[in-house]
Amino acid sequence: MSAPLSAATAVGSSTALLEPQLVQGLLFWLEQRPQEGGRTTMMLRAHGDQPARELTPAPWNLRSRVHTYGGGACSVAALTDGSIGVVFVDAADGRLWQLNLDTAGRSLGDARALTSAGPEAGLFGGGLIDRQRHRWIGVREWQDRDALVAVPLHHGLEPEPSPRSPEVLHQALDFCGYPTLSPEGRQLAWVEWQQPFMPWDRSQLVLAAVRADGSLAPPRRLAGSTGDDAAGVAVFQPLWLTGAAAGDLLVVCDRSGWWNLDRLRGAEADASTLAPPSAGSIGGQPAWEAVLPMAADLATPQWVFGMRTIAWDGERLLALACRDGRWELGEIPLDQPADCRRWQPLTIPFDDLEGLSAERGRAVLVAGEAGTPTGLLEIDLDSGRFQHEPACACPLEAEQLARPEPLTFAGHGGAATHAWYYPPVAGGHAEAPLLIRSHSGPTAMARTGLNLGIQFWTSRGWGVVDVNYGGSSGFGRAYRERLNGQWGIVDVDDCLAAAQTLVARGLASAGKVAMEGGSAGGFTTLAALARGTAIKAGACRYAVADLTALVTDGHRFEAGYLEALVGPWPEGRPVYEHRSPVNQVDQIEAPVIFFQGDRDPVVPPAQTDAMAAALRRRGVPVTVRHFANEGHGFRDGAVRLAVLEATEAFFRHHLHLRP
Repeated sequence: MSAPLSAATAVGSSTALLEPQLVQGLLFWLEQRPQEGGRTTMMLRAHGDQPARELTPAPWNLRSRVHTYGGGACSVAALTDGSIGVVFVDAADGRLWQLNLDTAGRSLGDARALTSAGPEAGLFGGGLIDRQRHRWIGVREWQDRDALVAVPLHHGLEPEPSPRSPEVLHQALDFCGYPTLSPEGRQLAWVEWQQPFMPWDRSQLVLAAVRADGSLAPPRRLAGSTGDDAAGVAVFQPLWLTGAAAGDLLVVCDRSGWWNLDRLRGAEADASTLAPPSAGSIGGQPAWEAVLPMAADLATPQWVFGMRTIAWDGERLLALACRDGRWELGEIPLDQPADCRRWQPLTIPFDDLEGLSAERGRAVLVAGEAGTPTGLLEIDLDSGRFQHEPACACPLEAEQLARPEPLTFAGHGGAATHAWYYPPVAGGHAEAPLLIRSHSGPTAMARTGLNLGIQFWTSRGWGVVDVNYGGSSGFGRAYRERLNGQWGIVDVDDCLAAAQTLVARGLASAGKVAMEGGSAGGFTTLAALARGTAIKAGACRYAVADLTALVTDGHRFEAGYLEALVGPWPEGRPVYEHRSPVNQVDQIEAPVIFFQGDRDPVVPPAQTDAMAAALRRRGVPVTVRHFANEGHGFRDGAVRLAVLEATEAFFRHHLHLRP
């Protein structure tokens, strides 16, 4: 029998690839490196046969902190002087910086600051480069509000000037993001949403004409919903078309119950000249054409900026679609009549996909599958040939890999619920220990790409069930809304039912079931432990333990999130208190290990410490590990290694398993 996968191997080379972009034939992407303390850097490859180059070596660390979770830390575009402009946010000072390259990707000088440093400057991210007006347009979060702002770029190799002051183009009521300019630069579209809603609950597509002086005309809402509308509708990633379809605007919208594509023709024209609302319009908005209705999600919850699931290469419309928990890449033939269009999947051996970008017959995205580590996938759209470059080599042979098996079972209320089951390397059996994985979000989803953290467990004889409990994304709006008002109930029922199904099938031992999760997944783990004795041990990373503290002391982005997940505040306070694991310690008997970052702004260390102290007072075995330099989500490889090793040792000890 093969040796178990070591924890060092499982986490040591898990470089995350983010936000690939094709610009003038150059390929840019971000790498988050746990071996460098979680530092994120920008990479460039000029041609497919050339080695990649690092554009922002240490100490640069590209990271946006807008809405706490960030994303969209880098923008790239061809400038009118023939150079390539790169604008990025550095984590150390929060400033915008500009780096210019020639058409071969060679640097034309050192990076220069565009904005001043300090909290009074605000937080920047999620932007684009307006090449016609030589400026960066993006989001600034300042004084608990978002604004779309413009920051002038430096010209050529001019002497280092003083930092620019952002010009406010539009002050949002609450949140805004995902700006995109029309091909001629005459219209700016973006997404807005307001508390207490999250952007995947209710959000709006907004359009404003760009005046000659660069300011914006009064904006107009084109799609989506607010709290005043009867039905909730969410939009994602507006995208302008060029070429034969120039001036048309696309957006992903879930008005059908699935995140599908809608098209508005002629949106490049001044907003006031758009066709008036017709019988096919929604809430007084212009009529939209459903591009290709399908029972699949072409979007994902917008926790961070920089997410892309649709792309236009100048002639072709590409999209990522999630069906039954698996992602696929396909083309939508816009040149065909609407009633003749069919989804045309591209033949690739990958089903875990994100970060789509396309340009002139070429597409790039981040791709993986159950037996192949995540990597950059480049596709020649004319020939169908592709090249995949994994971020690391797979340390396991094919026979050592546990592949995800779809598991459908009766979850909360008897509803059909989905999970991925990974059998132990030697096969499931009645004495096998089982690990329940509860994902974060709780709108995330259990994905199918190679996860060495899961393989770590299966190589040790564990089965793993990765649960897409009610509330998960990728299965349509109704599936996501199962959790509304039921957080701590539906998710727990679904996770416990997944384990019960596997035990009943003789694939796991009822006496050797453990559970783990981070953030919202940690909350679900604690709530499951309070349900009885089905879970024999738990591991929680930066877990939500006190819902009342989360709603009163939480950060701005999620300030109203619990209104949907739990109920209205403050009138619903008794429900918050009843559902909080810190108030359910009398019902927890199983041992728990906690991992907490001391710089966590989402779940402060006090929550973990209070929960652990309450359990200790009852005599429940508890271990707590603090990490001084970590926040919400561990980035440092050494920390991830310590967490995995400690979790395995804790479970092995308390479930009385042999090493």
